[in-house]
Amino acid sequence: MQRDSLLESSRSSAPAMNKVLKNTYMLLSATLIFSAIMAAISMMLAIPYGASLACSIGALVLIWFVLPRTANSEKGILTVFAFTGLLGFGLGPMLNHYLAMANGGAIIAQALGGTGIIFLTLSAYVTMTKKDFSFLGGFLMIGMMVALVAIIANIFLGIPALSLAVSAAIVFIMSGYILYETSQIIHGGQTNYVLATASLYLSIYNIFVSLLQILGVMGDD
Repeated sequence: MQRDSLLESSRSSAPAMNKVLKNTYMLLSATLIFSAIMAAISMMLAIPYGASLACSIGALVLIWFVLPRTANSEKGILTVFAFTGLLGFGLGPMLNHYLAMANGGAIIAQALGGTGIIFLTLSAYVTMTKKDFSFLGGFLMIGMMVALVAIIANIFLGIPALSLAVSAAIVFIMSGYILYETSQIIHGGQTNYVLATASLYLSIYNIFVSLLQILGVMGDD
């Protein structure tokens, strides 16, 4: 009887999990398109790096202080679009910098392609195998803290090799977060698609920026 009740509970929760996953991917796709549009506008306007920094700070304020309070309402969706739009708009100066390089267009295309391959491959792996990656949570948090300390330290040290190593580490850490967050959705640990979208977007964003930096260093004569 207990086994039958567990099976019935699993069957009844499966549609809800699939709905969260579907809504997450739909909202994620919309925010990525919106973010790309904002990045294109930023590039055309040629905004300075100071404005880019202000956009990043504004996005952090939204995701840290506003999103947790609005995630369970329609305002949460607006908040997600606001912070992804700000991050996209803030990419303008960086993208213009790479486009000014002789092979800048190829670098951006490779970073986009690499980011897409990483996300789609990892997401497909979790959804097909249904493996539980919840055990990664603690390791990813520690890894992110170490990476942040290295980033802050390198502001003063200015070591190119350390910057490259941090970028590579962030790619691996954010890939882990994609596995973790997708697994959380599938296994019922994350039932709010707005928060799931925000988490996955940040992973994709950081992978793209890190790949840009890695490819930029490798392709710089």
